[in-house]
Amino acid sequence: MTSLSINLNKIALLRNSRARNYPDLGAFAARLLSLGADGITLHPRPDQRHARYQDVKDLASICDEYGKELNVEGYPTPEFLAVVKQVFPAQCTLVPDSPEQLTSDHGWDFARDQLFLRDVVAQLKDLGIRTSLFADHDGTTLELAAATGTDRIELYTGPYAQGYGSSSGEMLLERYCDAARAVQEAGMGVNAGHDLNLQNLPRFLAIADFLEVSIGHAFVVECIEQGVESVMTQYLDICRRLGKG
Repeated sequence: MTSLSINLNKIALLRNSRARNYPDLGAFAARLLSLGADGITLHPRPDQRHARYQDVKDLASICDEYGKELNVEGYPTPEFLAVVKQVFPAQCTLVPDSPEQLTSDHGWDFARDQLFLRDVVAQLKDLGIRTSLFADHDGTTLELAAATGTDRIELYTGPYAQGYGSSSGEMLLERYCDAARAVQEAGMGVNAGHDLNLQNLPRFLAIADFLEVSIGHAFVVECIEQGVESVMTQYLDICRRLGKG
């Protein structure tokens, strides 16, 4: 079974557009967890334009209350790491985003960033925090990821989502399958995320044993179109029925 983690950044962005706590991020998280989500993902950026560091602290308590996982994503700045070390999330996913990036769009260079990542991963694992590193499916340094000591790799699925439904999309799936296999053979678990949705997720989960998928932007759009309960039910059915985990 593949775990389903819902990224609430877009809900936080909607809240931040007004000077009040509406929609209430904590209440929204609790609702999703009560409907069966396996966890919540937050990706606070330095400017906190959507998820804020206080949100990480608040949602850590809510996830604990429901016995579900909190996954905190971000570039490991000192401020970001301080928050992570304070709340002890189940998982911390490290991404190579620059502060001005609109959204994540590439993985780590495991040759160039090897020493840096090894140090950060060691800090988090010493605290009992599971680590995951954002990676490209065709990264030439993917085989070096295991040397960082990370528990998991999250494959960046943006290219797959963009090519979905085309011949190029099917070719990309083969490469993602090879990447997932290489990660597993190196002793790491495989997560996936970015632009996955109700249409392209089933085909993707069929290629490998993914431990977790993170759905955010598409989830919010689909909830607007179809309703929260309906969308949650559909995602859970896909992850329970097709995800091997």
